[in-house]
Amino acid sequence: MPGSSFLRSLLRSPLRTARVIAGPLAAGCAPPAQPLGPTRVDRDPSSLFAPHHVDGRFFNPWGPLPLRFGALLRWGFTPSAYDKQTAPVVPIVANDGAALAGVETSGSVTWVGHATFAVHDEDDVFLTDPHFGPRALVPRRQTPPGLPIEAVPPDAFAVVSHDHYDHLDAWSVERLPETMDWYVPLGLADWFRARGRTRVVELDWWQSARRGRWTITCLPSQHWSRRIGHAANETLWCSWLLQSDQRRYYFAGDTGYFHGFAEYGRRFGPIDVALLPIGAYEPRWFMGYQHMDPAEAHQAFRDLGARHMIGMHWGTFDLTDEPVDLAPRELAEAVRAHGGDPDRVRVLAIGERWRVPEADPVASREAAASTSFVAPASR
Repeated sequence: MPGSSFLRSLLRSPLRTARVIAGPLAAGCAPPAQPLGPTRVDRDPSSLFAPHHVDGRFFNPWGPLPLRFGALLRWGFTPSAYDKQTAPVVPIVANDGAALAGVETSGSVTWVGHATFAVHDEDDVFLTDPHFGPRALVPRRQTPPGLPIEAVPPDAFAVVSHDHYDHLDAWSVERLPETMDWYVPLGLADWFRARGRTRVVELDWWQSARRGRWTITCLPSQHWSRRIGHAANETLWCSWLLQSDQRRYYFAGDTGYFHGFAEYGRRFGPIDVALLPIGAYEPRWFMGYQHMDPAEAHQAFRDLGARHMIGMHWGTFDLTDEPVDLAPRELAEAVRAHGGDPDRVRVLAIGERWRVPEADPVASREAAASTSFVAPASR
């Protein structure tokens, strides 16, 4: 029968079957049927502060996601340009997480995998997009978590960027300490409360919350949202700035490259550590709006003016066409092409703990004194 060879290829390829049916939900790759927002891309910084909510849906006010659902089918039915028969090589180091129970003399960052980091700064621990679970809806975890979930201290807190399954994991949320505080974008607090996690703070873009010595600011990203039980763009997506008097961390979550990075560098610099996605980027015609490639991530690092960059969003879930271990090599090439300092741009092994080098204390104090709080934007 016509098309039978294609159907057989789907059945022989669980990855492509998952991609066509449910994998895109995990990767954030199944676009809304009707994008919202302006029809042209607006790179003026004022667009970052524009209203971004209409008729119960959020949107990126500087320009819409330029894809329709048919693009998903085109991607699913297009053979990949990459050969994935060779097993990926993702470095792993043993880490029992015992260090999280102590006090860090300055700051350290441990990569748990994908977009999950455990940042240990003096006597505080915070997690980014905590995912310790075995799946992102359909895609299986390729590498084990870099820390045991039981090592997360009860007074830790976490930031969540959006509701896609590779970033918001019910398995992990339900097993992390009930005493944790959660900081989430608009629309997600009820999801946490339904799971008995009531210590949740919901923020709009440009809103901040205080937790002890930390100012936690929700910032725009170029992405979108969808999850079973959540309509497309019913909940907000974001990136996060976490700053104390000593250090500043920027966590990009999931995002395409956009003009927000330069604005954050101007408003919040100097940023000590930028945690930026470098994987799940092929094919570019489909992924370019929503996921940066390694070269774009390096440009985002330069726009931010950050002291250090750590690449993430690779090596854990096989979500898109490129091999899961390709992104670090492409990032190294981008650094060389721009004459960048490789000591400032790094990827970590799963479980690796990296200590943040000390900054100039005078410059850090002057930057902290010059930073002003920004009024929340209108939805």
